[in-house]
Amino acid sequence: MAKSSYFPNVPAKIPFDPKAKKGALAFKHYDENKVVEGRSMRHWLRFAVCYWHTFRGTGSDPFGPGTMLRPWDDGSDSLKNALSRVDVAFDFISRLGAPYYCFHDRDVAPEGANLAKSNKNLDAVAEKLKEAQAKTGIKLLWGTANLFSNPRFMHGAATSCNADVFAYSAAQVKKAIEVTNELGGENYVFWGGREGYMNLFNTDMKRELDHLAKFMHMAHDHAKKIGFKGQFLFEPKPKEPTKHQYDYDAAACLNFIRANGLEGIVKLNIETNHATLAGHTMMHELEYASIQGALGSIDANTGDLLLGWDTDQFPTDIYLTTQCMLVIMKQGGLAPGGVNFDAKVRRESFEPLDLFYAHVGGMDAFARGLKIAAAIRKEGILSDLVKQRYSSYDAGIGKQIEDGKVGFAELEKYMLAKGNADPNASGRQELIENIINEYL
Repeated sequence: MAKSSYFPNVPAKIPFDPKAKKGALAFKHYDENKVVEGRSMRHWLRFAVCYWHTFRGTGSDPFGPGTMLRPWDDGSDSLKNALSRVDVAFDFISRLGAPYYCFHDRDVAPEGANLAKSNKNLDAVAEKLKEAQAKTGIKLLWGTANLFSNPRFMHGAATSCNADVFAYSAAQVKKAIEVTNELGGENYVFWGGREGYMNLFNTDMKRELDHLAKFMHMAHDHAKKIGFKGQFLFEPKPKEPTKHQYDYDAAACLNFIRANGLEGIVKLNIETNHATLAGHTMMHELEYASIQGALGSIDANTGDLLLGWDTDQFPTDIYLTTQCMLVIMKQGGLAPGGVNFDAKVRRESFEPLDLFYAHVGGMDAFARGLKIAAAIRKEGILSDLVKQRYSSYDAGIGKQIEDGKVGFAELEKYMLAKGNADPNASGRQELIENIINEYL
């Protein structure tokens, strides 16, 4: 690849060099071809770069305007600027060596004065995206529609009290699915940024949830009609900007899916910072989704526990990435989903080079988590401890309980004869934490 005028000090591809000096722009753990449990790191992790934070983020926050230096961007929302941005995006992703990218429709193409003009803009950019994909080999992990930024979505999109907004949202998602399909997207994500309520006194919750279900079935029907084979994903998020969002957490999403006949149609895209805002750990949300066959993909980031909003920082905590990979490896991977860096450099990290440092750090952190999780799984110490903890269900009355061969009457008879329950064994929490520390 030719030298870039925007990334002049970045090599054509970031090298894997475990002996590179501290702070060097090199991977020290992510070796895309290294085989772990029979698969390459590239296959296990399926990294994706998000278009919105990486190429559209300005560094603004509620207290000040943007700070980012983006010399390729003229600051306009013109189609010309959007088309030029594609070249920079694929240059960046190629140098990074990530196999995928993700976008919202309004990230890649400007909104027009009406739906027809918006669609025309999206078609123009999609044509260039397709050319860039063919040239570089970079693929689309997933596409989605921005149904939250425009003022028309102030009351929500699929859950809006305005039927015209529902119709507009449906038309916008129809187009986004078609473009995702045209670009070979392997998934399509639904994030209900404003699908919730601010005040229950003026909200018909049942009607709004029914409308959301109808919207999802319409989307699925259209996807089948056009031959889209990708996976549909819900992304849970509890709040911000609405007081209560209907996709609050994995449990709420799965309840909605089951209540509305969407099993087998929609899985979940779990994000760390959203798990935190819901009062959960990422491992909890991943495990809850995975044990029910609903973990489809993840957004890799982290939040600041001292702040109460979605800071979307790059993941650098090795405990976090190890926990993620323990769950992901246990279910056999994420494909066709992946690990999308829905993360942004902080306001003070304003130079283009900081984008590389952030992504390299996040990719290395997940590669370390993958290696550590594999080592834990290979030695089997944790799995043995868990198996021992539940061993009372492997035989005797415990096995009869799990096999459904006893009810309350039989269990009462069993305990009357026995007198008292066997004593509990220690959970060995501190021992387990010590063992994890030894791996790290």
